[in-house]
Amino acid sequence: MPPKKKGKKKGKKKGRGRGRGQGKGNNKGRGQGRGRGRGRGQVKKKNQQKKEIKEVIQKPKIDLKPLPDPNMKIVVGEGAVKEQTSPPTIPVRELYPEGNFPKGVFHEYINDNSYRTSSKEMQNKDRMVFSDRLKDLRLAAEVHRQTRQYAVSIIKPGIKLWDMCCKIEDMARMLISEKGLEAGLAFPTGCSLNHVAAHYTPNKGDDTILGESDVMKVDFGTHVNGYVIDSAFSVCFDPRYDTLLKASQEATNLAVKLAGIDARFSEIGAGVQELIESFELEIDGKTHPIFPVKNLNGHSLDQYVIHSGKSVPLVGGGSEIKMEEGEMYALETFATTGTGIVKDCGECSHYMLTRNSTLGGIRNNNARKLYGHLKRTFGTLAFCPRWIDRTGQSRYGLHLKNLVKGGVVRNYPPLGDNTGSFVSQFEHTLILRPNGKEVLSRGTDY
Repeated sequence: MPPKKKGKKKGKKKGRGRGRGQGKGNNKGRGQGRGRGRGRGQVKKKNQQKKEIKEVIQKPKIDLKPLPDPNMKIVVGEGAVKEQTSPPTIPVRELYPEGNFPKGVFHEYINDNSYRTSSKEMQNKDRMVFSDRLKDLRLAAEVHRQTRQYAVSIIKPGIKLWDMCCKIEDMARMLISEKGLEAGLAFPTGCSLNHVAAHYTPNKGDDTILGESDVMKVDFGTHVNGYVIDSAFSVCFDPRYDTLLKASQEATNLAVKLAGIDARFSEIGAGVQELIESFELEIDGKTHPIFPVKNLNGHSLDQYVIHSGKSVPLVGGGSEIKMEEGEMYALETFATTGTGIVKDCGECSHYMLTRNSTLGGIRNNNARKLYGHLKRTFGTLAFCPRWIDRTGQSRYGLHLKNLVKGGVVRNYPPLGDNTGSFVSQFEHTLILRPNGKEVLSRGTDY
């Protein structure tokens, strides 16, 4: 069902009141910013961004892609020397033996940075500094696209989530020609359901099965030489939740559109919030407002680092920090029918070594040995018990807890809104090249 337009009567609701109040706060901030010398050019840029946000909100909402087709043909990127099988059986490197992997979607810079696209200096800089990194990223991105095409062919009500994750991960390992820390998976396959927004993957003994009315977020990452593609999509077989999925998909597309060199995080967040809150979800005659999840963010990426320090908010009024040339971002948005705040919930399944940590406080020899094994196997990338098991380790639970307690391993429990609510997510990875923005993870699906 398409989202309802919010009329004046509904404008009296609490949610709408909050939106207007925050808008005033943003206007105040903009006035202060102009006083500091942002000038007419910045005002013009902000007015253009307002226009873009308004156009996205007012245009007909995008149609979701069809539900999984088990007989679908795997679509490969441009330049492949042969077709992929269905299901895939050919590593991506063999489809592109010359290493000319498909490019992502390229966007020229606009406004004050429009000169960059035609600048010979920027083109040379792009070629000299970014060519090797782009090759690795494009390989990881093509693996991600083919893996998720396979994923939607097996995802259906009744599938056991443990089996689903294992199949998705095994496919990605084959397609990327997994090789230690040189190429492989960047983090465990997330399959968070309903009110759980992120960081859930089944542990051993978890027999959770996907239901027809479950809203599932499929979030997985691939990497080559530590350069990560982090991308996610949502699945639900109950059409009543289509509007919720559309809210996060369109919000992520807007965030990608607004991103660029010198783009301010606060302005991206304000646009995402306005767009998500323009949707409503009607279930069984009851209307639910939709909100962004305020304490989840998009994030910058670095080599072998999934969260490298910068956070892109999903609401306005935040940081005035800007995006910079050469940076990579995983831009993700979460739309919820709940409170818009997520908290730790459920059994932990995601872990990551703490960067620059030492074993000074860890005295147990078995815990120290486990740490060494985790560092050699996963480096600074995320992992889960399912992955530790497949490396031949056993009876390590207590030692893992000791490493967490000692601060050398960090645990990331599932994050959920209030029980009974529903959360959707979409995510793309992009890089801000000197002469343009490349959306690396974009595919024919989303």
